[in-house]
Amino acid sequence: MQFTDEQQQFANAIRKFCDAECSTLSQRDLLTENGTLANSPALLKKFSKLGWLGVSLPEEFGGGGAGMVDECIFLEETSRGLAPITAYSSSLTAAQTYMRYGTDEQKKTVVANMTAGKLESIALSEPGAGSDLGGVRIKSERVGDHYVINGQKTWTSAAHVAENILVLTREDTSGSKHQGLTLLMVPANAPGLKIHEIRTMEAHTVNDLYFTDVEVPVDAVVGEPRNAWKHLMRGLNVERLIIATMSIGAAQRSLDDAIAFVKEREQFGRTISSFQAIRHRIADLATEIEYCRTFVYHVAERIDAGEEDSLDRQGSMAKLKCTEVAKKAALEAMQMMGGYGYTREYGMEEQVRRSLAPPIYGGTNEIQREIISKSLGL
Repeated sequence: MQFTDEQQQFANAIRKFCDAECSTLSQRDLLTENGTLANSPALLKKFSKLGWLGVSLPEEFGGGGAGMVDECIFLEETSRGLAPITAYSSSLTAAQTYMRYGTDEQKKTVVANMTAGKLESIALSEPGAGSDLGGVRIKSERVGDHYVINGQKTWTSAAHVAENILVLTREDTSGSKHQGLTLLMVPANAPGLKIHEIRTMEAHTVNDLYFTDVEVPVDAVVGEPRNAWKHLMRGLNVERLIIATMSIGAAQRSLDDAIAFVKEREQFGRTISSFQAIRHRIADLATEIEYCRTFVYHVAERIDAGEEDSLDRQGSMAKLKCTEVAKKAALEAMQMMGGYGYTREYGMEEQVRRSLAPPIYGGTNEIQREIISKSLGL
């Protein structure tokens, strides 16, 4: 697609900001306590002051009032710039549900938090319910004017830094596994809620959540009680687009860094960029990334045109292809950089680590293939 002049200026401004604030390893180490944090509160505050957070959220609730194309520009450029604000995407995913089904008060709270640089989280998976969210067992029971929640959630991104957690619970067990589910807005500091880090190959990102008689008022329900499955199935296209867009930014950064390296690195008396094997691998990556970018912004345009609910296939295709291209780009770049690709100094090992999870979260790529194949009548 062709950006408007304003959108191009927006993209250029974000890129310039990231180049100045977080382009080097030393800068990112300062922002993340030597790589132990996945998100920098200081950087989020700077983005907030620039008015770039929540750009796609409704203006009537305090958001930027722009569309998904503008949001994708922000996501791509911050991902490309390695800005340590990855939990913003989790916040944006949660916000999509609030904006579609929440009360005005919930919407105002979430938008105010996000535009101020504060974060939100969404808790869906459980130890026995990942790809099959119909297997959710965490219990919510209505008692008078409040709900009592007991059970466990897992793989919850950003819960440890969030203001609120959107929790998928089972209120009723009398129907099918897709019935009786309720979404609740739970303060992250609610009494009875314990948040434990799941240690992974990245900085602290995901968590186990343990609920012991956690109480929230009845007005914490998001959407219709016992009908959350319908809410989850709608709006997934935006979540998949968010993941796809960030993957394109990551893929582009891997390619950029690989090109910069091969143009400088010499072997056998000449730069390795002069070897056809390297040049063709880079050409193939550049082609795949550009095709993915075109498709991502096509989906974003259709969402802005009000076609979100008809884009199941395209949303899954975007998430599937872009996450796999990002992983391929990081691994190819590491190979082209040789031993330097494994060093922390050059940053590619971080980009490889960051590329491995997206094909899993947000609905595994195996699930995306199932969605696509079913849409083709298979």
